Amino acid sequence: MNTKPIIAITTYGPNERDLANEYYSEFYLTPKQYVDAVVRAGGVPVLIPPTVESLAAVRALADGVIVSGGSDINPERYGGNPNHPALTVFDPARDKSELEIMTHLTTGEPLPTLCICRGMQVLNVAMGGSLHEHVPDIVPTDIHRSEAGLWAMQPVQVDPTSRLAEIMEAETVVTTSGHHQAINKLGENLRVTAKAADGVIEAIEHTQLPWMMGVQWHPEVTAAEDRTQQRLFDELVAEAARRKNG
Repeated sequence: MNTKPIIAITTYGPNERDLANEYYSEFYLTPKQYVDAVVRAGGVPVLIPPTVESLAAVRALADGVIVSGGSDINPERYGGNPNHPALTVFDPARDKSELEIMTHLTTGEPLPTLCICRGMQVLNVAMGGSLHEHVPDIVPTDIHRSEAGLWAMQPVQVDPTSRLAEIMEAETVVTTSGHHQAINKLGENLRVTAKAADGVIEAIEHTQLPWMMGVQWHPEVTAAEDRTQQRLFDELVAEAARRKNG
């Protein structure tokens, strides 16, 4: 009997978003748009918080994985500057959890995996790459965030030979961008599959694993209205279903 694939979505750490109230001080959460995009694609979303059992949960449950966006990876993880003034709050448990998951997925038991924003950076760091701690340090004009530090809509050029272009059915896409960091040194067994107008790397994919990719933007934000973005989730779930149901 065919069953719907389970898609594990990593969550924020307990201190990444301050939602404290008189009853609870810490929360594990993820934006609703991730869940909605998976449901539209026909998958069953399951949230995986960054606990000591996160990898075990992925191994036991998941048919596919989304490594979601969030705060900065501690630069100590890639030999960067942990004292850069523009860095956000760190979550050591999340860094540890997601890097363990990514190492398992790239060296142990591969599953269809979509890495989004921070998630793409996790993939790069897990493969031995590094990051620019702050994009405005390397470009004259920051086109990747609005003046308020929130979403900016920007075009991205996609490599026509990439799996990404095949999935999105487009070589130029308008993306929802909100990142202040970017790939510096590219990790091993990764290739660049999209860039912004200023040369910042916007997407990568694993050269040895057919469904391991990352995008620096947030496709979940516009996926309900933009088929190019929803197709990322559709194909992730479809590939997970093919593997699950044989």
